[in-house]
Amino acid sequence: MAHHDKQQDPGSIMAGKSAGGDQGDQYEVLTPPSDLRKKVRVLNKREAAKFDPVKAAEAAMERLSANFGSWMQTETSDLLSAYADIGTSGVDAEKLERLYQSVHNIKGQARTLGYPLVGSVASNFCHLIESLPSPSGFPMELSGRYVDAIRAMVMEGARDHDNETGAELLQTLTSLSEDHLRKIRNSDD
Repeated sequence: MAHHDKQQDPGSIMAGKSAGGDQGDQYEVLTPPSDLRKKVRVLNKREAAKFDPVKAAEAAMERLSANFGSWMQTETSDLLSAYADIGTSGVDAEKLERLYQSVHNIKGQARTLGYPLVGSVASNFCHLIESLPSPSGFPMELSGRYVDAIRAMVMEGARDHDNETGAELLQTLTSLSEDHLRKIRNSDD
């Protein structure tokens, strides 16, 4: 990696200062391999007047929506794998982080992919994991309920809060999590 003296280059990205004695004023410049502006066609005035970016985005989402179910199944498979790994060989910080990342991915993507109820369950599960004082306090059984709930909701297509069974399950899991976290807080006092 080459270091260059400071320079103005609008196509470059400053990666940070280099480590090292008297060359602290230098930084690494990364230049993109191609100028993306060359890949975009500029609309003429007539085309621009007819172009509706929201409508175009909605059409793109509609085309992608056929894949949403399989994407959620893939995310769910990643979650099941991360949880199974903890069940097989025990919990440690690295495995808990992998589980958290899987749940967080589901939380972030569920609404976009048409599974807001699953997103709410994943959000609660993330909160539970974030609130643990250490991996040793990992509630395996309660976490298993979350994993099973997410798996079942995705497989059964329980997409939104109008699904009574899914909404009740969310409420139950929320209550169990609050109880668990309350016990943790009380044991710290």
